[in-house]
Amino acid sequence: MTTQQHFQYLLRLGDNALILGQRLSEWCGHGPVLEQDIAITNIALDLVGQARSILEYAGQVEGAGRSEDDLAYHRNAHQFFNILLVEQPNQDWAYTIVRQFFFDAGHYLILEQLTNSSDEHLAAIAQKSLKEVAYHLRYSSEWVIRLGDGTEISHEKMQNAVNELWMFSGELCTPDDIDHAMLEAGIGADLLRIQPLYRNKVEEILREATLQIPASDWMQSGGKQGRHTEHMDYILAEMQQVPRAMPGLTW
Repeated sequence: MTTQQHFQYLLRLGDNALILGQRLSEWCGHGPVLEQDIAITNIALDLVGQARSILEYAGQVEGAGRSEDDLAYHRNAHQFFNILLVEQPNQDWAYTIVRQFFFDAGHYLILEQLTNSSDEHLAAIAQKSLKEVAYHLRYSSEWVIRLGDGTEISHEKMQNAVNELWMFSGELCTPDDIDHAMLEAGIGADLLRIQPLYRNKVEEILREATLQIPASDWMQSGGKQGRHTEHMDYILAEMQQVPRAMPGLTW
């Protein structure tokens, strides 16, 4: 394991939380009902808080003097390493919930393993984040079941969301060279061990929601290597506008 691999692994974790938090923040003031508007915004705040902790630590590991704000606001799309799932647009409540559930199911399992990481700082962040993500997973699972096994229209919308987002659901738990190196160093999560647990959880909830699991096992990937969909540039343009326009500004 190299310092660069350690740094990039932390960026992956932080970028996943940051970009999904940014996506969820788009619901603020636009939720289907007030209670869910507040709930989804609180989940966004949890994720941004996790991103801050991880990106701050990533800057320390890199040793180049970059802060969490530098890493969040002054990288271009190809320098982000989040999975493709989290950058997908909200579209409607069904897409948002399915995207959140697919992420939460894997995120929880990864954090659970990271609580035993040999990197004590990362383990501490994972321990704190796990409590929040346990709620996220419960929330998204309940909504998948409620809408999937709800009205004819809600079921149809949820099935369409599952069908379209399914191909993005595998990247989070699919290891590459960096994942293998971090696992060997005792720092990272064992994604091969997590894969069947993740699949079982997803299938369990979808069955309870009376939703069909897509037959195809082909999965999109590339986000963990800095290759993104067209949506990523639009997210960053909105998120980074003020810091880029007025660099160094303090309040």
